[in-house]
Amino acid sequence: MSTVAEVERSVRVVLPDGSKLTFDHAPTGFEVAERIGKKLAKQALAIKVDGEVRDLQRAVPDDAHVEIVTRGHPDAPELIRHDCAHVLAEATQELYPDTQVTFGPPTETGFYYDFAREEPFTPEDLEKIEQRMHEIIDRDEEIVREVWDRQEAIEYFRSIGEHYKAEHIQTLPDDAVISVYKQGDWLDLCKGPHTPSTAKIGHAFKLMKVSGAYWRGDQRNEQLQRVYGTAWETEKQLKDHLHMLEEAARRDHRKLGRELGLFHQQEEAVGNVFWHPKGWTLYRQIERYLRDKLERDGYVEVKTPQLIDQSLWERSGHWQKFHDNMFTAKSEDDHTLAIKPMNCPGHVQIFKQGITSYRDLPYRMAEFGSCHRYEPSGALHGLMRVRAFTQDDAHIFCTEEQIDDETVKFCALLREVYAAFGFEDVTVKFSDRPETRAGSDEVWDRAEHALKSAVEHAGLPYTLNPGEGAFYGPKLEFVLRDALGRDWQCGTLQVDFVLPERLDATYVGQDGNEHRPVMLHRAILGSFERFIAILIEEHAGKFPLWLAPEQVVVTTITNDADQYAEAVAKRMRAAGLRVKTDLRNEKINYKVREHSNQKVPVIAVVGNTEAAQGTVALRRLGSKQQEVLELDEAVTKLATEARPPASPET
Repeated sequence: MSTVAEVERSVRVVLPDGSKLTFDHAPTGFEVAERIGKKLAKQALAIKVDGEVRDLQRAVPDDAHVEIVTRGHPDAPELIRHDCAHVLAEATQELYPDTQVTFGPPTETGFYYDFAREEPFTPEDLEKIEQRMHEIIDRDEEIVREVWDRQEAIEYFRSIGEHYKAEHIQTLPDDAVISVYKQGDWLDLCKGPHTPSTAKIGHAFKLMKVSGAYWRGDQRNEQLQRVYGTAWETEKQLKDHLHMLEEAARRDHRKLGRELGLFHQQEEAVGNVFWHPKGWTLYRQIERYLRDKLERDGYVEVKTPQLIDQSLWERSGHWQKFHDNMFTAKSEDDHTLAIKPMNCPGHVQIFKQGITSYRDLPYRMAEFGSCHRYEPSGALHGLMRVRAFTQDDAHIFCTEEQIDDETVKFCALLREVYAAFGFEDVTVKFSDRPETRAGSDEVWDRAEHALKSAVEHAGLPYTLNPGEGAFYGPKLEFVLRDALGRDWQCGTLQVDFVLPERLDATYVGQDGNEHRPVMLHRAILGSFERFIAILIEEHAGKFPLWLAPEQVVVTTITNDADQYAEAVAKRMRAAGLRVKTDLRNEKINYKVREHSNQKVPVIAVVGNTEAAQGTVALRRLGSKQQEVLELDEAVTKLATEARPPASPET
């Protein structure tokens, strides 16, 4: 029977199934794993203590809830990637001792490390470093955590020439724990956690590239060299990821944009897009489809000014929040005008014209609004991140009681539009109040409650995205998944009680008194530019017939059929198809190959036989077969296929 003193000394830990283990001392994570099973202890990478991942060598407190992290656990990839970053730094300093290390965190798919070195790393250097990393892993170096005195740590890193590490320690709070991780003869300042040894990493990693970076991310500081790598739990995961990257490179919208003649960008208009005829045709087709959907859903379309006085932006709160990202101009009367970065204040001004009654609500106001925002040049990326863009923006002015119905209606529209473009896998995030925000906590409580109720009424499951709401209200973020499994946040719905108050928007209620409307900010595509980039990569440039800039090319086998080819093209154009003719004196196989490379969905081949019989031979993109049809049948068939997707009810 245990004495009272023994019971008081005992330490209990709670396992995921609710069972408890008792120790006569504070056990390490490894001891907990070993008590559960010898095999588990060998497989253990770390221990999770009350939700926090820790090293196996650290002691576990009394009554802690624990789980053992092994390969296959959701936290395992980050551990492996963090270890890989350290092994990268060790390998680099072994091969190039003149290199200083700075920081090397794990990322979503791998890791990187920033190095200070005068000589640039070459691809050959990366190959040598990667090989040395494999050798370090095979050494099975034990990874040990130590806690150092602050001043001793500063002096040590200075003594070995690691000035960046010493500088970083000096910026830490006085009560910060200074932890150092050793592996073999190498060590690094790090908060951890890490696995027990380098062998636990495995060999499913690869160094990818080197790029420039700045110390502490500040371009005023020294430039460093950032080496990127990817790391996974298994060789198969690594192989699949590398294949996905190859496929993503093949689908890159910038590459396809050039090859297909859709758009280009150049230094004289950084962050802007030069749309070529084919690209602009694609753009207008998307706009036309969306405009039709909005009209059917009861929206009115408006157009607001590009230049608006600073005073309006100040009243709305955007100036205080976003003025560093606004392009501005001075007028002759010394007014500061901002090129609009968003459309919402302008829409409130239209709403305020005249007296609005509760009978007019909900009032759905849409605009394909041309906006400009200053984005740092380093953040620009093709159509994905630009300085000039068009939003498919709309604002719904409604009563608080109408939020549910309007949310349900919008969610149905959004999912219908996404499905038309080929995106069926859509998830929802609920983003609540950020630290910096406008409006009282009471107003935010109302807005968050209303939006949660609405999304639940819409029957959409969602995950929480804490602190990521807009500065004036909570929002839903709609995330679509593409053919490569990548997630893109495009659509949003935001509930705003703040802006109508700031800009004095009112309506006359049933009681004859003035009331504030609720403002629902909503977008489906987000921006045309970014959505088109996603579409290009989703379809690898092979757009469905209704979207394709050139839907049909009518081409001839011999010049004797030129007149018939022109007649075929004319018939197809009359049926609403986008048609081009190719009457060049080239071999038909050459012409077919060229138009296939341009991703034209249908090639209509005509020769003397087709001209005599009134037929066309249709070749579909990606198929070696051809279908010979009478001209009338071919026109009817293609025109039907080329119609935009219909609404479910039609």
